Amino acid sequence: MGFVTALLIFIVLPPLELALLIEVGKMVGTVPTVALVILTGVAGVSLARWQGLGLMAAALKDLEAGRLPAPHLFHGVCVLLAAALLLTPGFITDTAGFLLLAPPVRRALIAFLRRHLQRRISRSIIDVQIDEW
Repeated sequence: MGFVTALLIFIVLPPLELALLIEVGKMVGTVPTVALVILTGVAGVSLARWQGLGLMAAALKDLEAGRLPAPHLFHGVCVLLAAALLLTPGFITDTAGFLLLAPPVRRALIAFLRRHLQRRISRSIIDVQIDEW
């Protein structure tokens, strides 16, 4: 994680979340705002659990068939990250978490990361070495 990314996540995001929660609280009231934050957390984590169990079953099926379950593992990491974001109070993190729960978003993210890594490898920015154990 780069310095700018860490700065955005740990310094800029919390005040933005707080400001948004305050604004929503002014519009709809404190109790509905708190209820909405709790509801999105519970619903999101339930959905993440359901998707995670499905991904785990698919990964096990691939392993039993002798195939590497790499795509399922990446999707699983995304679902785990989504659950963490959904447990974090705030509407920005909830939105990011729900987006990560959408399989088309995860597939697009995988495609983006694959292209990014292939570019870096082709430019010799990343050196891949395989060491013997």
